[in-house]
Amino acid sequence: MAKFLILCGKDMIIKPRNLLLSLLCTCSLSSAAFAQAIVRDIRVEGAERIEAATVRSYLNLGIGDQMTQASFDEALKALFATGLFADVTLRQSGETLVVEVAENPIINRIAFEGNEEMESEELLTEVQLRPRQVFTRTRVQSDVTRLYQIYRRNGRFSVNIEPKIIKLDQNRVDLVFEIDEGDITTVQSIRFVGNEVYGDSDLRGEISTKEDAWYRFLSSDDRYDKDRVAFDQELLRRFYLKNGYVDYRLLSAVAELSEDRDNFFLTFTLEEGQRYKINSINIDSRLKGFDTSVLSPEIALEVGEWYNADLIQESVDKITDKLGDFQYAFVEVSPDIKRNREDASVDLTFTINETPRVFVERIDINGNVRTLDRVVRREMLVVEGDPYNKSKLARSETKIKNLDYFNKVEVKNLPGSAPDKTVVDINVEEKSTGELSIGAGFSTNDGPLADFRIRERNFLGKGQDMLFSTVLAGERTEFNVSFTEPYFLDRDMSAGFDVFHITRDLQDESSYDQTRSGGALRFGYPLSERWRQTLKYRLENNEITDVASDASRFIIEQEGSRTTSAISQRLSYDKRDSTINPREGTVFWLDTELAGLGGDAKYISGKVGATQYIPIGKSVVLSLLGETGAIESYSDTDVEINERFFLGGTTLRGFERAGVGPRDESTGDSLGGNVFYRASAEASFPIGFDEELGIKGHAFTDAGTLFEIDDSGSDVLDKSDIRASAGLGISWRSPFGPIRVDYAIPYSKQDFDEEETFSFNFGTRF
Repeated sequence: MAKFLILCGKDMIIKPRNLLLSLLCTCSLSSAAFAQAIVRDIRVEGAERIEAATVRSYLNLGIGDQMTQASFDEALKALFATGLFADVTLRQSGETLVVEVAENPIINRIAFEGNEEMESEELLTEVQLRPRQVFTRTRVQSDVTRLYQIYRRNGRFSVNIEPKIIKLDQNRVDLVFEIDEGDITTVQSIRFVGNEVYGDSDLRGEISTKEDAWYRFLSSDDRYDKDRVAFDQELLRRFYLKNGYVDYRLLSAVAELSEDRDNFFLTFTLEEGQRYKINSINIDSRLKGFDTSVLSPEIALEVGEWYNADLIQESVDKITDKLGDFQYAFVEVSPDIKRNREDASVDLTFTINETPRVFVERIDINGNVRTLDRVVRREMLVVEGDPYNKSKLARSETKIKNLDYFNKVEVKNLPGSAPDKTVVDINVEEKSTGELSIGAGFSTNDGPLADFRIRERNFLGKGQDMLFSTVLAGERTEFNVSFTEPYFLDRDMSAGFDVFHITRDLQDESSYDQTRSGGALRFGYPLSERWRQTLKYRLENNEITDVASDASRFIIEQEGSRTTSAISQRLSYDKRDSTINPREGTVFWLDTELAGLGGDAKYISGKVGATQYIPIGKSVVLSLLGETGAIESYSDTDVEINERFFLGGTTLRGFERAGVGPRDESTGDSLGGNVFYRASAEASFPIGFDEELGIKGHAFTDAGTLFEIDDSGSDVLDKSDIRASAGLGISWRSPFGPIRVDYAIPYSKQDFDEEETFSFNFGTRF
């Protein structure tokens, strides 16, 4: 802002807005006149709320100073910089400096009008201005810009925001933001240009942004977000590199807004290039005297396979860890590829170099307001004093993200206090970890159901998991309280407890009602990256009541309560690519339980099973399951009905729950069994709908049998022959929750088995 000193008569006035007059009067300016003008007094005019002494304190001009153009200019800058004044005039009257000010008003109230989708309290937290602060137009414009960003982040690009000022007495104002929110601006279409190998629908399934559809009213994935689009570009790159397209390039990603500002049109232009196979794999070690042959088993690829960037990174991590086992802490493993475009192959070389010896001096954690530092630190694979390892640092970042406590996790290294030291800086942004859900649904097994669930996954910021849930169904009532400490005694060991109360109506199957009440203590620890061991002690009171008068004698004899005190263990192995929607991998489990540490029950039981997921092409997944189990009493006490296995329903489709196995010949009551085995093969495939809609078809066949009870007689129907069924199903991952319908026909059965050809399950939470 230009400022000029003007001489008019005996008074000199400086005003920033009189530019033209200043230029015309420049010829009247006399530097000699300034030299003779000394400030003997300072008079402040126009101040209402602000004390004159306060105004004088902001001036860079005091009594005894000369009045010059430069000193006036600096004084004006200092006064305007305070933000307290709308206008300032400096005037010389003899040896008196007159400061005339017009104060900015004070904000009395901030209000929002027209906002229906966003609460006023939420918007108020986003603006910087507050009541009783000084009003300035610059700050208002800054807050308007911020509000536009908030609305656009929520998908409303047609929003219009107008700030209005209502003047009050005593130089106060009410600030009102008038908001026309407009409609949500969704992504109408996502197109890809240049893709030949993969169709548009395939690539849409790989990115996080989705096209507008009626069933996405509970999701925001169809709203335009430039940060999400930037992430989508990275997802596309990973997808092509994972599938062997080394030359892939994204040429552009363009988002066009429609004229009515209601829709966006996304266009990704790319070059796929050709697909490469692995021609050769070599290890080039710069470590003196080191035999690289011991590293070959750590490489996750083989010659002749398609290039896969994910497997290459996995190999780098494994080689780095293996070298650490050989005390090579300061190494860097980098994959180098040489393209052979003539035969579409690559020569892959893992180069191992020694790096400067650098140690972790300090680990700083920032942004965790609620979560304790130790919750983050225990996920780190390096600690203070350890050799710096880039691979371990990257995996530590992944482990922190997997906690699911933070919206954003950023791990970087900064220079330390010496050249051989580094500081690991971790910046996180916390998110809500509490869950409150109310659910409703229907099951052919339990009838109509409703559930309530409250959970805190990061209780008191300690990473502890606390859960309370209840289910009210036509044939089942359930209450559960659970608590888990994932790092018991600050070690990678989980410990927790469960308390439960369950009632079930089993009149249709076995002519009695059942009530189970009790609790359990759990303790788990990892054996390796994939293997985990869990130990549990369970104390339970099991009561059989309301036995029908015409029920089986085997059930009438067991009416009453029974206490079970048991220890159990589960050994599990999980190598699935996803626990939610697996496409490939294996999961294995071995369960054993011993009852008899007090209580009435005296038995030992075991179950072993596995599931293999096999991708067939790009869209079909074949899952193969096998499981078997047995229970046996080791005292004079028989295995009671509440301890036996039951088969049917979801465990053997085509048959009712408890529809297979030993049964009373006269009453038809299901008695359960001591031995079972079952197998299942299911193919899941698309049925013509958009993949992201989540509708799949299923073709399956189930087989199994359940047999043998203690104290069986001639009036018990018990055959170990295989039962089997085949059928078709359809599932929908709907916005309301998972829905599945199955139709199965038994093709191997016994006359006394209970069939169920149609089953329907639906559940939701909101």
